[in-house]
Amino acid sequence: MAHKITLLPGDATTAELVDGVIGILAAVGAELEFERQEAGRGCFERCGSAWLPETLASIEQNRLALKGGLLNQPDPCYPDPNRELWKRLGLFAVVSPIRNLPGLPARHRDVDLVIIREATEDLHVGLEDRITETITTSLKVVTAEASERISRFAFEYARCHGREKITLVHKANIMKVTDGLFIEVFRSVASGYPDIGTEQLIVDNAAMQLVMRPHRFDVLLMGNLYGDILADLALGIVGGTSTAMSMATNEQLAVFEALHGDAPHSRDTSRANPLPMLLPACYLLEYLGQEAIAQRIVKAVGEVLQAGVATPDLGGSASTAEMIRAIMSAL
Repeated sequence: MAHKITLLPGDATTAELVDGVIGILAAVGAELEFERQEAGRGCFERCGSAWLPETLASIEQNRLALKGGLLNQPDPCYPDPNRELWKRLGLFAVVSPIRNLPGLPARHRDVDLVIIREATEDLHVGLEDRITETITTSLKVVTAEASERISRFAFEYARCHGREKITLVHKANIMKVTDGLFIEVFRSVASGYPDIGTEQLIVDNAAMQLVMRPHRFDVLLMGNLYGDILADLALGIVGGTSTAMSMATNEQLAVFEALHGDAPHSRDTSRANPLPMLLPACYLLEYLGQEAIAQRIVKAVGEVLQAGVATPDLGGSASTAEMIRAIMSAL
């Protein structure tokens, strides 16, 4: 029986790719049924919110969603639509597997690590204020409750997925109270998981180690800001945003996301890269136990890239449709 999935095409480029990605999933026999809903900037301009009630209801009912990139903008009147979704649905954890993609050049090969970030607190809560014309502040929020919840999630994730070690990333040498609390709670939770190894690493050292020796990491746990930055850095060592996939979850709902929604040079040119939408769909298949189908798609993508069929951002000259047809042919 097919799993019903809320489909959110997203803003800008990723919306153009949806039909092609759905075609690939259908061609390979994925047991998915999509319910298309609207979200993002267009909704905000029409009704004052990036999220329609019926869209949120669809996600809550289906418990699964595949989401294209929703653009955030430096506009104080436009809340970050991704953070707004996480808040409305209580999606407290963002899980980002970092893996090499066959056929895609990368600085390191055979990388297989996972970044887990807490999604409800830290500087990303957006509690900012202007004290004077020349002085502004931003409030970093860390609570014991959220720190325990994300720590326990990380340990359960590691245990369920055969991971052996969790690295807690922090800046407690400077932020002694906020990051210090996160460390304190993490240590307390860790005592209940003696089968999982742990270490603690200052965020700037973690960034350097990721670039130099990514294979030393297994699972990395951190707050929202560090996770946002280090996830992109880690993508850089395995080939860039074409390898990107993530899941925002609260253990009852799971939203699989394209991490980057805008590529102005590709918009309306029919040369947008389909992989940032296709790989989150593969992650969704893995989550549903359809690993063999996901692996077939990834293998086909690797064959296509090795054959030199790629969009311009990947060094080729293929159109979006040509690359999608090549993937389907390889399947």
